[in-house]
Amino acid sequence: MSRTILITGTSSGYGKAAARLFLDRGWNVVATMRRPDASLFGGETERLKVLPLDITSPASIADAIEAAVAAFGAIDVWVNNAGIGLASIVEATPDSTVREMFETNTFGVIAACRAIIPQMRRQGHGVIVNVTSSVTIGVMPLVAIYAASKFAVEGFTEALSYELGAFNIQARLVEPGYAPTTSFAANGSERMTGLFPADYHAFTQACFARMANYPTAYCTEAEVAEAVHAAATDPGDRLRYLAGADSRFLADLRWSTSEEHYRRTMRETFA
Repeated sequence: MSRTILITGTSSGYGKAAARLFLDRGWNVVATMRRPDASLFGGETERLKVLPLDITSPASIADAIEAAVAAFGAIDVWVNNAGIGLASIVEATPDSTVREMFETNTFGVIAACRAIIPQMRRQGHGVIVNVTSSVTIGVMPLVAIYAASKFAVEGFTEALSYELGAFNIQARLVEPGYAPTTSFAANGSERMTGLFPADYHAFTQACFARMANYPTAYCTEAEVAEAVHAAATDPGDRLRYLAGADSRFLADLRWSTSEEHYRRTMRETFA
């Protein structure tokens, strides 16, 4: 029988690419988004269900689980991909924006995990894949709030992986780099208005210029989709799955050099 995967945030970017990849590989796919649009995938089929899901609403999460199980009988893999981005100066970032980041990127992920775990325990198996970011490997300037929301998910997921092991449920992380070809930055542009004070102008411009000359290739949607597939199907006990040359660059720098060399290189590269 085909296995079933539910992916959040499939209207574009990583989520959309992952949904297409799993469809191509014979899975049943539940593609969820806040405003469902089956035309993004050419319409629903017997193996594709497109459902509404707002990760900040427990009722919406519960409704999606009920509809997915009704359609396919089980959810074998749940992918928390939905998220929002932010670049800002910390002192200029209002509480409302900080809370918005955590409501989606952190609390929404925790709520979704809490909702799907009982279903996976009853069926005796499951994989939860939480998509974070390469900033959790090598954090850089201007993303302190965003990084905090993703670092929280990293710690949560590792602890969860130990908690669920006895129930044949795996909790895993996919750590994508930055993909300029997605709409991630554009979707956050309105949120970032006014968050770069004049006193920081020279610093922020220098940071953006260095980001434009990144030392490696950036990540692609296809690489993230493959990493999600690896996390969903790996029979072993691996926790983290990198996606993109930039994630691998940061991982190599972080874990194969001294702390002093790592921080010096990060300052020279990004700040």
